[in-house]
Amino acid sequence: MQDKTTTVAQLITLVDDFVAERKWEPFHDPKNLSASIAIEAAELMEHFQWLRTDQLDAVRDDPNTMEQIRQELADITAYVLSFASTMGIDLSAALQNKMEHNAVKYPADQYRGKYR
Repeated sequence: MQDKTTTVAQLITLVDDFVAERKWEPFHDPKNLSASIAIEAAELMEHFQWLRTDQLDAVRDDPNTMEQIRQELADITAYVLSFASTMGIDLSAALQNKMEHNAVKYPADQYRGKYR
């Protein structure tokens, strides 16, 4: 699977099948999945805790650290996909709607190069 050729639906099926094969559906409720997203996001953040911006290239250049980061990002993605499936949320539509909302909230001509 590659980002350029894999659909969100295929990813959701991949995660749903994994969960179903283990009969984990009772544990994959919205509360547990939302907590799992936050927990895995915190584990991702640990890789960057206390680093300065000028140290980030070293992280990208360390294969071991990058593998750990990839694993944490995959965990987050799996839980997000499972949450969306459980809640009946169309992720593509939700993201498109959010970007349209943000475009109105943060017009490019007013916010270009600004973080606030």
